[in-house]
Amino acid sequence: MAPSIIFSLLCLLLVSTCGYVQPLEEGFISGVISDKGLEYAKELLIEKGIASIVMLQLPEIENSAQVPLVGNAKVILSDITITDVQVNSSSVKTGENGIVLVISGAIVDLSMRWRYTVSSWLIPIGISDKGTASVKVTGMQVGLTLNLRNQEGTLRLSLLDYGCHVGDLSIKLDGGASWLYQLLIDAFEGNIASAVEEGISEKIKEGIVKLDNFLESLPKKISLDNSSTLNVSFVGDPVMSSSSIAIAINGLFTGKKEVLLPQGYHHKKLKISSACGGLPKMIKVSIHESVFKSASEVYFNAGKMQLIVDELPDQAILNTAEWRFIVPQLYKRYPNDDMQLNISISSPPVIQVTYQDVGATILVDITIDVLEDFEVIPVACISVEISASCAVEMVGNDIVGRLTLQEFSTYLKWSKIGKLHMLLIQSLVSSVLKTVVLPYLNFKLKRGFPLPIIDGYGFQNAKILYNHPWIAVCSDVSFLEDYYLDPQSTLAYVS
Repeated sequence: MAPSIIFSLLCLLLVSTCGYVQPLEEGFISGVISDKGLEYAKELLIEKGIASIVMLQLPEIENSAQVPLVGNAKVILSDITITDVQVNSSSVKTGENGIVLVISGAIVDLSMRWRYTVSSWLIPIGISDKGTASVKVTGMQVGLTLNLRNQEGTLRLSLLDYGCHVGDLSIKLDGGASWLYQLLIDAFEGNIASAVEEGISEKIKEGIVKLDNFLESLPKKISLDNSSTLNVSFVGDPVMSSSSIAIAINGLFTGKKEVLLPQGYHHKKLKISSACGGLPKMIKVSIHESVFKSASEVYFNAGKMQLIVDELPDQAILNTAEWRFIVPQLYKRYPNDDMQLNISISSPPVIQVTYQDVGATILVDITIDVLEDFEVIPVACISVEISASCAVEMVGNDIVGRLTLQEFSTYLKWSKIGKLHMLLIQSLVSSVLKTVVLPYLNFKLKRGFPLPIIDGYGFQNAKILYNHPWIAVCSDVSFLEDYYLDPQSTLAYVS
C-alpha cells in the first residue's frame, strides 16, 4: 500500500489550515495534515493501492455440478487476474476513532482461463473443453480504519478494521457452450466474488504491515554533520480532529556525544497556531525558536564558530602600515607587518522569532594578530555586539536564511599596544562585518535546514509565516520529476 507515499505526507510534520490552536507536548517541530492534505494523501494512497492490486493473481477455483442432459461437469478456473481497477468515489475522515478511508462504486476487471470435463453414463469417455473469460465487478466497496500512535518515540500504525464487498458481477465467455455460462453464474459467482474480496483484503493487511514496519525503521535521530544530530523522535500521540492530523517531533539539535536533551528546553505543552493566514494549503510545518537556539548552542560548544581572516577586499587593512594613524603604537612596534583577524563567537547567539522575522544577537571577539617572523602575536581584542535580522525563505525543500546587519557596538576587551580610539576603529570593524562576517554567516545559512522529503515529493508554493515563538512553512506538496531522473537520488530525510 505504498508506505513511503503516506509517510511522505505524515512525516512532513504538519499543521492544518483550519485555524484552531493545538497543544502538543514537548514537540518543537510540529504540524498537521489539513483536510486538503488528507485528500491529496488519500488520492496517492488509492493510486498506489491500485498499482499493487492490478495484475494480482487470485487462487484457482474448482467446482463440480450436475448439468441436465449433459452430466457431471468439473470446471476449473485458473490464472484469475485483476487487470484494472477504477474508483468512482472515495472519502477520508479522521477523528477519535482513527483514520477512516472508504472507497465505493469501484469497478474491477478480471481475466481468467477455464476448462471443464464432463462425464456421464451416456458419454463414458467424457468430453472436455477450455477457453478464456473476462469478469467485470461493479459496485465494489472497500473500507479500512487505521490508528496512529506513538510508541517510545516511534510512530506505529495498526489496522483496526477493514473489509471489501463485491456488488454485481458479470462474466463474458470466449467460446464454450451455453450451459457453461449458466453454470459459471450459478456455481462460481460467489466463489469469484469471495476470491476478489479475500485477495484485496489480504493486500490491505500486507500494505499496512509494510507501512508499520517502515515507520518503525525510521531513525530517532539524524546525523547532520560531524558536530550535530537532530532529534526526530515523535512526541505524544498524533491528535486527530474531524479534518486533520496533528503530529510533533522533538526537533532539537544535540551534540554527537549527547544522549539527553540540552537543558532549558523542557515544556509540558507548547501551543501552536494552525492558521495559514487564510491560505488553503495542504500542510504547515511549525518550528519553535528553541530549535534554532539548540543549534546555536551545539555548534558553539563544538567550537565551530571561529574564523581566521587573512584576506580582505581591501587587503591593505591587514598590514600595520594602514593602521599607523589609527593606532600609532601598533605601527611603531610592528612596522609594515602583515596581520590577520581571529574572529570568534564568544557565546551562543541569542535567537528569537518575532512577528516580522528572526532576530539574532551575536557577541563576537575580533582578535588582532600580527604576523612577524612566522610567529602569530595577538596584540588586541575588540568585542562587538551585533544585532541582526534574518529573513527566511524556502529554496526547494530547505529553509534558508539571510542575515541583515541592524546595528553594532564595540568596546576594547584587552590590548597589548595601549589604549585604542574605538571611534576610529569603528569604521574598520564595520568594513570587516559587512565584507567578511556577514557574508560568511550568510554562506552557512544558504546551505539551509532540510525539511523531510520522502520518495520524491516536496514542497510547492511555500509561504513563510512568523508568529512568535514559531516560524511556519505553509505549503502544498507535489511530485518532484527530477527525483527519479537522477540516479544519485536518495532518501533526503535520512541523508
